[in-house]
Amino acid sequence: MKIATTPAASTPVHGPERAASGRPLPDGVMSRRTLVRSVGAAGGLAVIAGCTSSGGDHPTDHPTAHPSKPVPDKGGHDNTQNNGHGDGQHDDTHDNGQYQGSDRGDPNSDIRTLTSKAGLPAQFRAPLPVPQQLKPVRQTSDTDYYDIVHSQAEVEIIPGLRTPIMGYNGTFPGPTIVQNPGRRVVVTHKNALPVPTVVHLHGGTTPHDSDGYPTDFILPAETYGTFPAMPAMPGMPAMGDADAVTSRLRRDYTYPPQPRAGTLWYHDHRMAFTGASVYRGLAGFHIAHDAEEQALPLPRGARDVPLMIADRAFASDGSFMYPAIDPTMRTTPGVDKPSANGVMGDVILVNGAPWPVMKVDTARYRFRILNASNARTYQLALQGASEGFTQIGTDHGLLPAPLHQDTIVIAPAERFDVVIDFSRHKVGDEITLLNQLGSDSTAAVMRFVVARAAKDSSSVPSALSKSTAITPSGSMTRRTMKFVRGGQGEWLINKQPFDPAVSQADVPAGSTELWTIVSDFHHPFHIHNATIQVVARDGKAPGPYDQGWKDTVFVNKGEKVQLAIRFSDLKGRFVFHCHNLEHEDMAMMATFRIV
Repeated sequence: MKIATTPAASTPVHGPERAASGRPLPDGVMSRRTLVRSVGAAGGLAVIAGCTSSGGDHPTDHPTAHPSKPVPDKGGHDNTQNNGHGDGQHDDTHDNGQYQGSDRGDPNSDIRTLTSKAGLPAQFRAPLPVPQQLKPVRQTSDTDYYDIVHSQAEVEIIPGLRTPIMGYNGTFPGPTIVQNPGRRVVVTHKNALPVPTVVHLHGGTTPHDSDGYPTDFILPAETYGTFPAMPAMPGMPAMGDADAVTSRLRRDYTYPPQPRAGTLWYHDHRMAFTGASVYRGLAGFHIAHDAEEQALPLPRGARDVPLMIADRAFASDGSFMYPAIDPTMRTTPGVDKPSANGVMGDVILVNGAPWPVMKVDTARYRFRILNASNARTYQLALQGASEGFTQIGTDHGLLPAPLHQDTIVIAPAERFDVVIDFSRHKVGDEITLLNQLGSDSTAAVMRFVVARAAKDSSSVPSALSKSTAITPSGSMTRRTMKFVRGGQGEWLINKQPFDPAVSQADVPAGSTELWTIVSDFHHPFHIHNATIQVVARDGKAPGPYDQGWKDTVFVNKGEKVQLAIRFSDLKGRFVFHCHNLEHEDMAMMATFRIV
């Protein structure tokens, strides 16, 4: 382990800049706050939104807008027609008023959908893959130890084509880690990629040195050279993080027993390159159990299925299309100007397969649904089902009681734990999981085919969890966090770009605070090492998808959402940010400290 160093900034700093720890930054290292203050937003981070790609012959440099065309229910993908929307903007009129997550409109509006250049397969032909559950390499009386290698591989996603990925153990999604009650988990992550990585257990209660702070790199082999802890944005010098702790080739991440059962996930969290890394495959499930959950007669075993939904676009050779300024992910972060609002693709993958089909029994199934897309929000619905979803849980475990949901609106990084009852169907029935916020190829997600008659002893009890709601009080600290675009198009929190040296909140360990999140665009708010309950939306009651304990809450354009946030008792520095990954990479992130 060592303290990371960075090249000296080109602009002098007046007065001792300090890191989050309170220590002065090294000589010649400038914080983002000082840079923006000294040269102005237009000369600093703002240029990300206005920059264009270099190397226009790269297939990801100039993706086109998604055309409008019908997609046959069981047929192939036709990408030969275009509706003339040449501005590259998402058409937000297709949902016909069905969106029920907010009265603010389509959460995907003004985000461009990339059009694949590869010929795409027929829908509902590929079998649904289920990520492999990782086995411990060794165990002690209280700890399970795992090894994961970050490596390059080629996989077949589009039939007949090979897609290069960056994967955990060379797979996409990565292997699933299951954490049982009372068990500590230690994962040794080994970086065999040509770029740094950072691992974040999303939703985990973790010590600060295992949380995946975005500058705590696992560096690649020395033959790949050196990397600054804070990558230089276009038009800005590389800056330092005096508290960054990096390791070479490997790092141990320690996760104590989780306080509640929940569908967590792990993904890359490297400063300024998270969007590109996750898009290329660095994401996997981490499922935590507790005794309360295991005592319930819910579906289990082969009928407890994680579903990672992610949209992608594909170049003609099968590679992922991503509009990166630097496709090598080694120098300049960011995406081209038309993608500054976020990146969406025209192919819906579930567990890495395009529009897959799953054969099911005449029984109840538990589905742990994760939206692992960079920017796309979905409104899921069941076509051909005898009833909708029975929601039993959310980001951080079970709800107090089940909820019936006709549809589910799920923003990037959110999780919904649902039961679908196929017992009322006959063999041969087909039930399609739709996306009512999609159009054309993005209007369908996957299909279930009832293939076998079977007995089922599972049930959904009327009481699930003893968790209680937080009642706001006058003694709670109140804070407002404004997620807004700056005057030059940059993404900011409280008018500041991300700066590790600045803590926007010092919170007492184990405390609960009331935060109001104000948004001028579509921003999924995510906070590390804390759990959230939604108190109000625009002064009204929480929405239909806000129930339970969460770590990611969607805040639509123009909304004010009040949150009760309960912080872990594990002290250190952490971050909160927008989980539109392009916004996060372009500095819509802030440090807070648990003290």
